[in-house]
Amino acid sequence: MNPLTEKQIRSSFVNASRREASQLTLPSDLADLRWDRLDYLGWVDRKAPLRAYVVLTVDDALVGLALRAPEGTASRRRAVCAWCEDVIATDDVSLYVVRRAGTAGRNGDTIGTLICTEFGCSRNVRRKPTIVEAGQDPAGLVERRIAGLRERSVKFAREVLREV
Repeated sequence: MNPLTEKQIRSSFVNASRREASQLTLPSDLADLRWDRLDYLGWVDRKAPLRAYVVLTVDDALVGLALRAPEGTASRRRAVCAWCEDVIATDDVSLYVVRRAGTAGRNGDTIGTLICTEFGCSRNVRRKPTIVEAGQDPAGLVERRIAGLRERSVKFAREVLREV
């Protein structure tokens, strides 16, 4: 992922109003991120922990998604993240709900998915494979994991963008 500016991040949101995008809390460590090791930028709002945000590239355009964890339910669970599908890091996965873009979202239409709570998917797909996972091609496995993460996260973003 290419380094992003605050302006690029704020203007990328497709399911938030301009006002909401201008008021969201950005990650404090943007300058320190290893952008070359990120497949998307994701963070939990430190001022409002039920809110989270993801910015990713879809068809050469930045797409920002405002997410929320449902209130009143156990949002963290032991599960496999739908994006990175890491079978090792299953302790901290949350159900995130996303308002669809456009008219559907303004009418209350949402979709949800299970994602690593702290958005560690890029790290998870790059971890050294176990012997059982890797077989004869550990480097190939990491590349397939990275490609799978990108494919699944973009597919989800396209679903948010899709007119229903």
